Amino acid sequence: MPSIADLLLKTPLGKAIQKSMAAQLTTGLVETDSNFYPGSNMSSLYRDRYDYDRQTILSECLRSWRVNPIARRIVKLYTQFIIGEGVSVESDHKATNDYLKTWWTHPLNNLDQQCMDWCDELTRSGNMFFLCSVTGGMLFVRAVPADQVEEIITTPNDILQEVAYKPTAQGAPLWPAWDRTNQQDHFMLHYAMNRPVGVAWGEPDLAPMLPWIGRYSSWLEDRARLNRFRSAWIIVWKKKWASEAAKTAKDKQLAANPPEPGSWLLLDEDETVEMPAPNLASADAEKDGLALKKMIAIGAGIPPHYLAEPESSTRTTAEAAGTPTFRGLEQSQTFFLNMIRSLAVLAVTFRKSGDRRLVTTSEIKAIGPDITERDNSSLALAVSRIFPAMAELFDREGIDEHELLRIVYRMAGEVQPAGSVPTMKRRPLKPITQATPSTKKAPGDTGTDESGVDPKDPSTEEQP
Repeated sequence: MPSIADLLLKTPLGKAIQKSMAAQLTTGLVETDSNFYPGSNMSSLYRDRYDYDRQTILSECLRSWRVNPIARRIVKLYTQFIIGEGVSVESDHKATNDYLKTWWTHPLNNLDQQCMDWCDELTRSGNMFFLCSVTGGMLFVRAVPADQVEEIITTPNDILQEVAYKPTAQGAPLWPAWDRTNQQDHFMLHYAMNRPVGVAWGEPDLAPMLPWIGRYSSWLEDRARLNRFRSAWIIVWKKKWASEAAKTAKDKQLAANPPEPGSWLLLDEDETVEMPAPNLASADAEKDGLALKKMIAIGAGIPPHYLAEPESSTRTTAEAAGTPTFRGLEQSQTFFLNMIRSLAVLAVTFRKSGDRRLVTTSEIKAIGPDITERDNSSLALAVSRIFPAMAELFDREGIDEHELLRIVYRMAGEVQPAGSVPTMKRRPLKPITQATPSTKKAPGDTGTDESGVDPKDPSTEEQP
C-alpha cells in the first residue's frame, strides 16, 4: 500500500516541488577539481583526428553531397525520416507554450526551415555549432558550419566541459561557450553525434561511406566509358598487301570516305572486313556493382532497395530489412529532438526575466514524426484486439481504471498522461444463461423424417 508521501508526490503540487528541487540541484553546478575527477590535463587525452584530417573529411563529405547522387540520397533519406512533415515544441503550461510558438515562428528564426538544414548538416559533419544571441529576451539561433571551427577549447580536467571555440579565420575572436552561471547575450552551443569517448568532436555518418561511394562512382564511370567505345565504329580491313605504300593508300582512302551504314563493300577474295566489339562481361560486372552498393548500404544502415537496388522482390525480405533501419533512425531522431528541446528550454529561460507568466520548470517536449507508418497500423490492431477483453474484465471488477488505461496506452505505444485517473463507469452485465435444447415443435413439424418414420420411436429400430 503506498504511503502518504508517495500519494502527495503524485499530486500536481508534489510534481512541481520535485521539478523545483531538480532545477536547484543543476543550477550553478560546475565540475571542478574539488568535485570532479582531478585528473591532470584530462582534456589532452585526445583520441581525435588531426586537424587537417578532420577538415579534409568535412570538405569531402560536403563535396560528395554536392556532386554524388548516392551521397545526396543518403543525406535526404535521413532528413525525410527524422524531420518528415516537421518538428514542433510544446509545453504543458499555456503561457509557456504560446511563447514557444512565437519563438519558433519568428522571422529571424524560422525554425521549420532551419531544422531540415540542421539535419542535413548533422549527417554530413556529425557536429552542430549554434551561434546564439539574445535580444529583448528573444533567443536567435544560427548554425555555423563545422569546418569554420578550428578548435574546441575545454577545461583542463574534463573534455566534456567546453569553454570556447576557435574560428578558422585568422585573428577572429573566440566564440564563448554557454555558461549557465553567467548572464550572456551571445554564446555558442555544440552538439556532437557519433562521438568517441574522450573526444570533443563528433563523426559524420557519411564519412565511412566516402571511399566506397568513390569506388562505385569510378566503377560506374568505367562501365559507361566501355559502353561508349562499344558503339564506336572500329573497322579492321584484312588483306595481304603488295607493299607498304598500297596499305598506306588504302588507309587514306578509308579515312577520307569511311563506310556508311547500309552501304555496299566490294571485296576481293583475299580481303576481309571485321568490326570487333569489346567484351564487357556484364554478368560479372553486375555482381561487382551490387557488392559495392551493399557496402554503401551497410555504412548508411539502410536496405539496398532504398538505393534503387531491388535485390529481392519479396515483401517479407523488405519488411525484415526495415526493422534495424528504423531502430537506427529512431536513435538519430531522439538525438535531434533532444537538441531542439534544449534550445527551447534556453529560449524560455531567457524570456522568463521579462515575462513572469512563463514557467521554466514546465515540461517542454520536442515532437517529431513517426519513423514508420507500419507501427501505427500494428499498434491500432493491438489496441482493437486487447481492449474488448480488458473492458470485459473491467466491467466484471477484475481490474480497476488505472490498470485498464495502463494496458490500453501500452498497446497503443503511448505514455499514460500523468495525474489522477478518471472515474470510469462499468456497463451493466447481462446474466450468463446456459443454452438448453428446445423440445417445442415448430408448426407443421410432425417429428418424422422424409420417409415418414419417427426416428425417436423405438419400434422403428432395425432388428439385428
